[in-house]
Amino acid sequence: MRLELLLIIAFGGAFLTYFLGKISHRVRDYFTVFVSCALTGLVAYLYGNDFEKIFYLGFLGIPLHLRLNMLSWFFAVTVAGVGALSIIFSLRYIRERERTDFYYLMMGLVNAGMLGIVLSGDLVSFYIFWEIMSWSAFLLISYNRGPALAAGMKYIVMSVVGSVCMLIGMLSLYASYETLVITELSVHIASASHGYVLFLLLLFFVAFGIKNAVWPFHTWLPPAHSEAPSPFSAVLSGILVRMGMYGFLVFFYAILGLKLFLGLGRGLYSFHHILAWIGAINIVIPTFIAMLQNDSKRLLAWHGVGQGGYMVLGTVLGTPLGLAGGTFHIVNHTSYIALLFLVVGAVEYRTKGVRDLNSLGGLIKKMPITFIGALVGSCGLIGVPLTNGFVSKWLIYKTLILGGHPLLAFAALIGTWGTILSLYKFLHNMFLGQLPEKYKNIEKAPLSMQFPIIVFSLIIILFGILPGIPLKVINAIGTSFGLETLNVTIWGISSETGTLNTINIFVAIVAACIIVWLISKAGKKSIPVAQADSYAAGASVPVDKYHYTVDFYNPLYRMIAPYLRDFVDEFYMKLAKWTRGLCNGVRRVYVGDVGYYVIYIIFFLALLIFIQLKWSIW
Repeated sequence: MRLELLLIIAFGGAFLTYFLGKISHRVRDYFTVFVSCALTGLVAYLYGNDFEKIFYLGFLGIPLHLRLNMLSWFFAVTVAGVGALSIIFSLRYIRERERTDFYYLMMGLVNAGMLGIVLSGDLVSFYIFWEIMSWSAFLLISYNRGPALAAGMKYIVMSVVGSVCMLIGMLSLYASYETLVITELSVHIASASHGYVLFLLLLFFVAFGIKNAVWPFHTWLPPAHSEAPSPFSAVLSGILVRMGMYGFLVFFYAILGLKLFLGLGRGLYSFHHILAWIGAINIVIPTFIAMLQNDSKRLLAWHGVGQGGYMVLGTVLGTPLGLAGGTFHIVNHTSYIALLFLVVGAVEYRTKGVRDLNSLGGLIKKMPITFIGALVGSCGLIGVPLTNGFVSKWLIYKTLILGGHPLLAFAALIGTWGTILSLYKFLHNMFLGQLPEKYKNIEKAPLSMQFPIIVFSLIIILFGILPGIPLKVINAIGTSFGLETLNVTIWGISSETGTLNTINIFVAIVAACIIVWLISKAGKKSIPVAQADSYAAGASVPVDKYHYTVDFYNPLYRMIAPYLRDFVDEFYMKLAKWTRGLCNGVRRVYVGDVGYYVIYIIFFLALLIFIQLKWSIW
C-alpha cells in the first residue's frame, strides 16, 4: 500500500467530515468513525514493511520522502488506535456542544498530522506535519473558549519557540550537508565535530522537549489538559505529547547514532547522563504536585508530565533494556493515561461538568464500567503487576540498578510512591466514599463512552500478561539502532541477570485473590446502614462533600502555600510581561505623523554617516 494514499485518506477524511456535518450530523458521525477505524486497520496491515520513497520533488527544490520502518509503524498504529477510540468517545460527549463540525475537523487534522510526522523520511516533511499538528492542537485546546484561550495561547507560544529551534537546526544541517533526508544525514553527521553536534542537540532538545513537556518546558501542559475537551485530552496526553519522544528517538538514535550520542562528554558530564537527571527531576516534582490537585484533569495532567520522565530516563541511557523499557512505557502511557482522561470525561458528562474530586464520591454503583476503567488505568499508571505499566517500569528499574545508577533508581521509585498516593485520592474521592444526594439518580455512561474505556482496559491487562507482543516490535526497533537483541518471549524477557515471566506473577495473584475471597466469604456479613449514618469522629460532613475530612488539611495548605510555586512558570510569565512591554515601547515609534518619520530618517542617515567617517579613520 502507498503511504501517500494513507495520508490522503487521513487529511481528506478530516475535511470531508467537516462538509458532511453541514448536511447531516448522523452521516458525519458514522463517516468519521469509519475513517478513523479504517486508518487503524490500514496501518496495522503495514506491519513488517520497511521502505522509503520520494512522494514530491518540487518543494523549494528539496525532495520530500515518506518512509516506513518498525519505529514509525509502532507510533503510527498507536496514533491511529488512540485517535479512533477518542473519536468514538466524542460521539456523545461533544454532541450538545457548539461547532461540532469544527471539532471533528481539528481532531482529524491532529491525527493526520501525527501520522505524517511518524511517516516522514526527511526533516522538511517532518516540520510541515509538525506544524499542522501543533496548530490544530492549539485550536482544540482553545475550543471551550474563556480560560481555554489563555491555556491555548500558552501552548502555542511555547510550541512556536520549539518550532523556531527546530527550523534553525534544520537550516544549519542543510547548509552543512545539503540534504535533510534522515538516512543521508545519519551518514554525513558521523564526521561532525562534537561541538556542532552539541549545538544541534540543544536546539532539538528544546524543540522536542517543549512538546514532550520535559522540565523546564512543562508549564503549558497542566492548563492545556484541564481546559481541553476530555476526548482530546486523551489524545493530547496519550500520544500527541509523545511526538516529542518520537523526535528524541529519531534524532538521538536514527540521525546521530548510538556511538555519537553516548560519546558526547564524559562521566557525570556526558550529555545523555544529564538528560537522565532531567528525566529524574521530571518524575519526582510533577508527581508530588499531582497529590495537591483537586481538579481530576489537572491531577492527571501533572502525571502526564511525570511519566514523561520515565520515558526519558529509559531511552537516553542507551542500553537494550533501557531503550526497551522507555519505548514500551510510551505506548503503555498512551493506554492508561488516555483511559483515565476518558473516565474523567464520562463522569464529567454525567455530572454536568464536575471535576472537583471533593464534590464527587460514591459513583462506583452508578457507573461500574467507568469505575473498572479508572481502577485498571490507575493500576497501569502506578505499575501494579499484571498491567503493562509494571513491565516497562520493571525494565527501567533493572536498567538503572544494573547500570550503577542508585540515585536515579531511587528517584524513579519515589515517583511511584507519589503516584500511589495521588491515584488513591483520585479513585476514592470519585468512586468510593459517600454518594452526594444530588447524584442519587445519575445514569451510567453511554455505550459509545464505555466501549473505548473497555478496549483501553483490555489493552493494559493484555500487555501486562503478554508483554512479549509489543516487546517483539520494540526489540526490532532497538536492533535497528545498533543495540544488542533481547531474548523476548511471549511472557517477558530472559537474561543472565534474571527473567521476567508474567505467567508466574499471574498464577500467584490469582491464587492470592482466591484465598482472600474464601476468607471474606467465611467472615460475617456486612450490615447496610443509611448513607448519613457514618462514623465521623464527631465531625459534621460538609454539604455535598464525599467525606468529613475534605477540609482537614486546609491549615497545612495555608502554611505551605507560599512555597508551592512553579518558579519556572513564574519566570516564563515575567519574560512574557517584559516582552510585551518592549513591544509596546517599540510600537510607540509608529505615531502616524509624517514629520516624525522624516526625523527618524534624518537620524538614521546621520548614524550611517558617522559610522562611515569612523570606518574611514580606522
